[in-house]
Amino acid sequence: MSERVENAMPIQPYLFFGGRCEEALEFYRTALDAEIEMVMRYQESPVSPQPGMIPPGYENKVMHAAFRIAGTSLMASDGCGEEAGFAGFSLSLALLTEADAARVFAALSDGGEVRMPLGKTFWSPCFGMVADRFGLGWMVTVVA
Repeated sequence: MSERVENAMPIQPYLFFGGRCEEALEFYRTALDAEIEMVMRYQESPVSPQPGMIPPGYENKVMHAAFRIAGTSLMASDGCGEEAGFAGFSLSLALLTEADAARVFAALSDGGEVRMPLGKTFWSPCFGMVADRFGLGWMVTVVA
């Protein structure tokens, strides 16, 4: 691997919630004990957005947020008025007990869509897939 890539910072997911970022942050804080590290609103930016970049009424929306779930750093935003679209990937959350998996899966399922109910698989005593109320896919697994 090249030295340039080896010296890179870790890859961090950056999630765009289409105007629902503050709601998403609160949901993950409650459902997954997420730690909200910072939130900056468009109106707090040291540089004003280009005219037409954000829709009217977005001044108090989240321009940038950083939060942690189970030690993993994620970033988020309301975006610039586009719809959220979380197709083509899921976030994988590994837990130590089936009770923890059941609790987290139930919380993520509230208002969401169960794609694969929790159950035993050949790689885990407990695994399931869900899209939460924001359409973000999660794979919940117990590490044996």
